Amino acid sequence: MDRWQAITAFGLGILTLIGLVSLLGRWGYDDPYITFRYARNLLAGHGFVYNPGQRTLSTTAPLYALLLAGLNSLWADPAGHRLPLLSNALSAAALLGSAALLLAWALRRGQKATGMIAALLLSLFPLLLTTFGAESCLYLLLILAGFYAYDRACLKLAALALALAAMVRPDGLVAGGALALYHLPRCLRPAERNLAALWPPMGLYAALLGVWYGGLWLYFGTPLPVTLLVKQQQGEMAISTRFGAGFVDLVRQFGRQPLYWLHGALAGIGLGRVVLRDRHWALLLLWTALYFLAYTLLRVSRYFWYYAPLVPAFVLLVAEGMVALLRLPARLRLPQAVSTGLTGLSLIILIAPLLMGTVEAGWRPDPRLEVYREIGQWLATHTPPQATVGALEVGIIGYYAQRPMVDFAGLIQPDVARRFISTTTYQESAAWAIQHYRPDYLLLHGDSFAAVAESDWFQADYLAVRQFTNRSSLWLTLYRRRTGP
Repeated sequence: MDRWQAITAFGLGILTLIGLVSLLGRWGYDDPYITFRYARNLLAGHGFVYNPGQRTLSTTAPLYALLLAGLNSLWADPAGHRLPLLSNALSAAALLGSAALLLAWALRRGQKATGMIAALLLSLFPLLLTTFGAESCLYLLLILAGFYAYDRACLKLAALALALAAMVRPDGLVAGGALALYHLPRCLRPAERNLAALWPPMGLYAALLGVWYGGLWLYFGTPLPVTLLVKQQQGEMAISTRFGAGFVDLVRQFGRQPLYWLHGALAGIGLGRVVLRDRHWALLLLWTALYFLAYTLLRVSRYFWYYAPLVPAFVLLVAEGMVALLRLPARLRLPQAVSTGLTGLSLIILIAPLLMGTVEAGWRPDPRLEVYREIGQWLATHTPPQATVGALEVGIIGYYAQRPMVDFAGLIQPDVARRFISTTTYQESAAWAIQHYRPDYLLLHGDSFAAVAESDWFQADYLAVRQFTNRSSLWLTLYRRRTGP
């Protein structure tokens, strides 16, 4: 890529970044707000905790929370009110950085067309864009940076990037394992064996992770977030869908949209090309396969952001297949006009569903965001600072309420999650949490918790004080403990 091409690519990247932030700057869903609250409490001087005074590691991405707190300190926003917008902007920048790394990796291997198509698809893939606000895009950026550095034989840089990925999210350890397995055959070849060169990057990787997870262990009493336990326990519930079955449902969901059929067909062709000739992509595919296997074996419940790390390998295979398709007219010796027309039509069909999904995500945000923000702000204004609040989803509400929260899903109180078995329902977990922790205020979703709200013990202890609606539908009812504040 020459100088002017680099300048053009940089300019397009900046325009894309501005477009993504403008379209999805206010996008949000519940789980990232748990991480935002850790950052906000740290900024407020309450410590690196969710509930002040309770050292429970309830965020999957503690390093991301620290990064947000550090970046936010550069703004005139000491209370952390702009953390969601900051995180969305960081997600957009990280996503474009990931696309740039795929392009650079492809250029290094002489595959300019493959890199450009893969970078374009990655930048527009709805499954990634809807994770904005969470750590997913930064997590992918670090893993791709590690793999690209390894491809360039920069082993220490690869170790640093992959260690940071595992510090952002524990499942980043799978990427380090994938690289070790990929490099193992080289270590067995006498001509390429250089074990002395491996010790410095391995030592750097081990030292960084040792210090990080040792620090988490000392501070929280465990090196791993309680979310792993919670998601595994949720996976045991009959009302939940596990990761593997959820992936099948996701494929069916995309399959119901005809324009995505081309993506699947091209990915199949691309896989054949990688196996037969472009084997330098094997590391990315190996990590993707191990990631999928790990989540399946862990038997966790499905959440859409768990599937986001599968996207880079998929778009790469689609790009490989697309390049093969674009070369077909020349091999068939078709006229140039016909070849150009087929190329343009194929690209339009390829990109159209991604653009539609991107625009839909920007125009149709999660409806819970608005009503949960309203509830949190109401609680912050109308309840005592130490009043405890119980709810099923505590991310957005807890971030804006800044009140001690009791979580019916067990993310904040692991004792709740430990009670999950195959026959457990969220009504039962809510009933146990309410009777055990006796929150001062409760938020119950419409008819979903009718059995709890209509029980004699509940009506004796709690009084409905307000209803919150989203447009025309009833969402939550707020209850206050009769002997509470």
